[in-house]
Amino acid sequence: YIARLIRGKLVKISNKAQTPHLGSSLSCVDILVAAYWSVLNINPKNPADPNRDRLIFSKGHAATALYLVLNMRGFFPDDILKTYAKPGGILPEHPVYKSAPGIEVTSGSLGHGLSLGLGMALAAKINKNNYRVYVLMSDGECNEGSVWEAAMAAPQYKLDNLVAILDRNNLQQTGTNSEIMSVGDLGSKWKSFGWEVCEIDGHNVPEIYKTFLSVKDQNGPTAIVANTVKGKGFSFAENNNAWHHAPLSSSQYEAALEELNN
Repeated sequence: YIARLIRGKLVKISNKAQTPHLGSSLSCVDILVAAYWSVLNINPKNPADPNRDRLIFSKGHAATALYLVLNMRGFFPDDILKTYAKPGGILPEHPVYKSAPGIEVTSGSLGHGLSLGLGMALAAKINKNNYRVYVLMSDGECNEGSVWEAAMAAPQYKLDNLVAILDRNNLQQTGTNSEIMSVGDLGSKWKSFGWEVCEIDGHNVPEIYKTFLSVKDQNGPTAIVANTVKGKGFSFAENNNAWHHAPLSSSQYEAALEELNN
């Protein structure tokens, strides 16, 4: 129910602001819902709690989904959400650290999130804190070399408090992953770097939740390969890479609302 509600709000605010990245935002909604409603040790009333779990939103181009989740989870009110993508507003098209409560890092330049998360997870070990760090990444992001530097480092430091979630929708900015730069078998690659690996349906919230719980018992870092559909929830957008960039037209917006209500 929550994921469906978020998808409806997502097309509404994307249409109003005429912003891109609708497909990328829709593919990660279920992952965010499982994390923010059931898994993360967080308190929206105390977003700077030093013992909170951290979710690093590395695929920053999908910020619309993150903003809606933080708003609905109680991190900030509707008045702040209304500033999304507006001149002078505090919610730009890519997340900015501390622009609003709950935003842990500035992201959108792909390939940085895992390194930032690794640093936070290592700091927790050094300072003897119990928080966990979750990094939500795109699969196309794995074309970046910095991802694999961080992937090598995490097992070296035995970071069992670090989880990478790979939103594998098989599409990136200008085409399919296999066309642009194939990463092959993602699960096998992460295993070869010394990570525990789980492969799941990225739209099955109970399965996502159970997987998040199970990885807390691992002895090192975990990579969750979440198989998703870009543009999930709307037939005209699913697996259609035009929705990496395209804003909704009036007719497409009406079609989306009709589909949502049926």
